[in-house]
Amino acid sequence: MQAPSISVAMSVYNAERFLDEAVASVRAQTFADFEFLILDDGSRDGSAAIIDRHAREDGRIRMISRENRGLVASLNELIAAARAPLLARMDADDVCEPNRFERQVAFLADNPAYGVVGSWTWNIDAEGNHRPTEGGEQPQTHEEFLAQIGKGPLLCHPTAMIRTGLLRRVGGYHAAFAHCEDFDLWLRLASLTRIGNIPERLLRYRHYENQVSTRHAMAQRIGAAIALVAWEERCGGRTDPSGAWSALPPLRNLDAEFGMPGIARRVRARVAPELLYVPEALRGEGLRIILDYLAEGGGNEGMWRTVARLVKLGHPVRAARLAMALAA
Repeated sequence: MQAPSISVAMSVYNAERFLDEAVASVRAQTFADFEFLILDDGSRDGSAAIIDRHAREDGRIRMISRENRGLVASLNELIAAARAPLLARMDADDVCEPNRFERQVAFLADNPAYGVVGSWTWNIDAEGNHRPTEGGEQPQTHEEFLAQIGKGPLLCHPTAMIRTGLLRRVGGYHAAFAHCEDFDLWLRLASLTRIGNIPERLLRYRHYENQVSTRHAMAQRIGAAIALVAWEERCGGRTDPSGAWSALPPLRNLDAEFGMPGIARRVRARVAPELLYVPEALRGEGLRIILDYLAEGGGNEGMWRTVARLVKLGHPVRAARLAMALAA
């Protein structure tokens, strides 16, 4: 059987709310030479039935169904199953514009030095209504990509089209960076290939309550900060142990893991200011990170407002601890 031009990789877990529209948007692509690999990661809702219906209607769809193993394991399984030289990511709650694949395939054909290309996006809500774009646009060229690392958005994961061989060469997604697995992957790929974005809105990216990025906001920020430090260490020719991790180590162990002092402090300096606006973090271990950051001489911008926020969240004792640290 002749290999298709693109393998589309979608992992699905309890996604029946938006899944039908997401799958239909891939099936409607103007560039039609693809296989569509959809892995049902142990869903307990009607997702499997939706996938099965589409698979019966469209022979390009190949359904994989098994028990729940999580997103990183599912994405790596899809990479292993892919037959095409290009792999396009797609999430089960977003919507492709009809010409997405056409534009990305053309870009990679015209720019062989690029191994990864994404695009700008439309932001939509649960009902599909447009939302304002926040945080700036993703960088267009590789040089802009490198300049924006640690400063702004790099590449929206479900817009990515990647040369499959490169994905396999870097070992796919790393399990330790669950919830920021894409950010870690972009930083590792940036050492091997050029990365950019087409300045066209080729995907509608959905924002809604209880999506993964909202539920795991604290873990996402900590993981991203550690991935960024690991990238800086690699760029400096120093040891990066993160590829061997199955899970992120506690922050207090980072200096020993990297074999040099100051790593944990660098991570806290990046994470603490972001945790001020994450209620989950303020209720949990995030407060300890913020207090340690202050003890290490970190700035207090926004901290007094966080004291008030903790009171409003119903945690007066935590608010008092932060206030005492600020007053010290």
